[in-house]
Amino acid sequence: MTMTPPTESTAIVETRLAHDVHRAASTLLAEAALNPSVPLSALAQLRDFLVSNLDHHHESEDNDLWPRIVAAVPAAALELDSLSEEHERLDAALNQLAAVAMNGNGAGGNLSETAKPTADQGGTSATTVRAALHAAAVTVRDRVHDHLAHEEPVLFPALRDHLTPAEWEDFSQRVIATTPPVAGHLMVGFLDEVGTPAEVDLVLSGLPEPVRPLVPGLRLRAAADLGILRGIGA
Repeated sequence: MTMTPPTESTAIVETRLAHDVHRAASTLLAEAALNPSVPLSALAQLRDFLVSNLDHHHESEDNDLWPRIVAAVPAAALELDSLSEEHERLDAALNQLAAVAMNGNGAGGNLSETAKPTADQGGTSATTVRAALHAAAVTVRDRVHDHLAHEEPVLFPALRDHLTPAEWEDFSQRVIATTPPVAGHLMVGFLDEVGTPAEVDLVLSGLPEPVRPLVPGLRLRAAADLGILRGIGA
């Protein structure tokens, strides 16, 4: 298959796809939470993927990417500080999402949809768990979408005009090396959904050499899990 190479810089492509993955993952979690055909274990996996990746993404921007941009453009500091404040508010919402107990009375992802444990049992029904997860996920989804709408008009021009390819390569490799190993196959699946084949190939080419042969298997696993989350797989 012939792939048309991306016309944007690597920095723009990788950042745009990362943002679109966050949009897609947060939206899917909010939608899937109330679907009784989606196992709680699948929801918990997506929730943990979303929380860990957003936490890491924000930390990488605040502590590594922003200082690189400010070094090149000191006048950008005020806008980047404002974006970091949004990160803090979003992180508070992520903490609420991470705090949703997904295992009821010690039942893990297999909690019955009709089970109604008593207060003495110390459990909760799956319906209650789903409602709590949905509420927290909607808050995260809305804040993610709002934040990215504010961030991209600031960040994309800065990446395009003020960060060298070598600086981006160094930053990108640091991000890859420190990414939490939480449901990483979902990243491959979401990338396939939000990017063109050429863009996805560009992003995945940054993976360590030992990981690259695993991509086809990760892609198959992601397709199955995302199907389950959308209620179209088992």
